[in-house]
Amino acid sequence: MLRSHGLKVRCHFIVLLACLIFPQLGAGADDPTQRVHTILKNTPLIDGHNDIPWLYKRRTDGQLSPLEFNSDLAALEPPTQTDLPRLKQGLLGGQFWSVYIPIESYPGAVGDASKVLDQIDFVHRLVGRYPKDLEIAYTASDIRRIHASGKIASLIGIEGGHAIENSLGNLRMLYQTGARYMTLTHSKGLRWVDSATDTARVDGLSQFGEEVVREMNRMGMMVDISHVSPSAMHDVLDVSVAPVIFSHSSAFSVTAHVRNIPDDVLKRLATNNGVAMITFFPSYVSDEVRLNWAARDRARKLIEEQVLEEDARQLLMDAWHRKNPAPKPTLAQVADHIDHVKNLIGVDYIGIGGDYDGMPPGPIGLEDVATYPALFVELLERGYSDADIAKIAGENLLRVMHQVESMAKVLQAAGQPSDRLIDEMDE
Repeated sequence: MLRSHGLKVRCHFIVLLACLIFPQLGAGADDPTQRVHTILKNTPLIDGHNDIPWLYKRRTDGQLSPLEFNSDLAALEPPTQTDLPRLKQGLLGGQFWSVYIPIESYPGAVGDASKVLDQIDFVHRLVGRYPKDLEIAYTASDIRRIHASGKIASLIGIEGGHAIENSLGNLRMLYQTGARYMTLTHSKGLRWVDSATDTARVDGLSQFGEEVVREMNRMGMMVDISHVSPSAMHDVLDVSVAPVIFSHSSAFSVTAHVRNIPDDVLKRLATNNGVAMITFFPSYVSDEVRLNWAARDRARKLIEEQVLEEDARQLLMDAWHRKNPAPKPTLAQVADHIDHVKNLIGVDYIGIGGDYDGMPPGPIGLEDVATYPALFVELLERGYSDADIAKIAGENLLRVMHQVESMAKVLQAAGQPSDRLIDEMDE
């Protein structure tokens, strides 16, 4: 036994000496890139918001063949930010595909439900075309199972409550087609909820808006309060008995954009046990970019007020852009938003909601979906633990989904679907 012990000591000494002479031999365990790969092998990286369905709608009228998703779409002009090869490179485990449809003016239009169904159909067709790589997920356990099989769990998120056309019946049927969250508004307010980027009309949620939230809780559909006004955020947090999400928003205290989340709301989000999925959208990430965009919008309005031909207006706008080039945000600034939320309420309430293909060129270092690991490397280098990274990548969102599903079972056992009408609730 003594000889054996001596042999073990000599072996350990030789290994230690080799690592000192050739440090790269011992680097694997502490290499942040390798650590990220290991974390994301065990925990699915889940992104809360990607707009590739609407990009296909704009470019191909929703046809798949003209833009093969399993090819290099970065080579297009202009390039996409998403394709299957880059999703794999980015180690994505789950994606909420946004089934966005525009809202042109308050309060939406007849036919919006049909349009969003067309977008939902696109997601199902996309997944069906690549069954070896993608699979539709409906539950938190689906995401874990699909990720473990080596495929990307594909989920559906409705962007904008105008899609339901003021009908709880439409809301329920959209859930049946696979939608697992709904962003209550987009850029314009509705009869029952105010948007952050429009005139306030109901001071948050109307009575029917509260009923929408209750019915989403009963079904097991996550309530997404990105895009809504601060008053609506608070109203939702007053009403919802299940955790809520921000699918793609960042911290207002870091970048004072109306689409971001105020600190008082973040504190209530922690009490609610929800999750803020930090976005990469340039003007939500950087105050410098936000101010440049605001100045650009003011310049455009001034130019549009002039009695000029379209070509002349465009020349003036081009000249303004040359004189005031848009700054570019960075990966580090996205990490600053994550730092802020972590320092304010803790790491248990943070997720990722990139907004790829729904935004201009992404931050430097986060240009497309292949770059997610770089963000987690940055966080590790800032002192985040492997457990922290796993929570931000997907565990927090999975917890929220599981709790939403559990609450739905309780509510379904306690009562029937609501048959309330907007005209009887909101006069």
